[in-house]
Amino acid sequence: MKISMTTKRWLVTIHILFGAIMFGNTITFIVLNIAATKAPDIDLMQKYYDIMYLLSITTVRGSTFATIITGILLSILTKWGLFKFYWIIAKEILSVILLGLNIWGMYVWTNRALDLARINDIQPTNLSHVQIDIWIGIVIQLISLILIYVLSVFKPRGGKLKNKRGVNVG
Repeated sequence: MKISMTTKRWLVTIHILFGAIMFGNTITFIVLNIAATKAPDIDLMQKYYDIMYLLSITTVRGSTFATIITGILLSILTKWGLFKFYWIIAKEILSVILLGLNIWGMYVWTNRALDLARINDIQPTNLSHVQIDIWIGIVIQLISLILIYVLSVFKPRGGKLKNKRGVNVG
């Protein structure tokens, strides 16, 4: 089943918008985590983690699911397919990484940081293991998203899968 060009354009538009929201969330996490790390007092640090936690259970989850769902729809309803090209498979692998980070990782780490800030067990002036976990998650998110965008724009040629006889699949 293929879709009309107008439907495809709307689906691509929605996909790009939710991808932009994911990217914006990542940048927001960078800013908030820097602010939390540099916060002069525990109350301000807690507010930054409150915002990060709220984002992790709302726009981060929503944009991640919406981007993945629209990406799958675009793959199966257009000529690209789910497994015809290496660059699409690479995007799918990166999307699974983002799904884990965005749905589980950022939620758990920001929730843990928030709990520690509430009991004053985390000090604004030194990086705790939770803050390091959040940084690692943010960096992996950022790199994954940038790679997905690069693959989407450049669509490396010669990346079509071939069967055992060397014939293109699909």
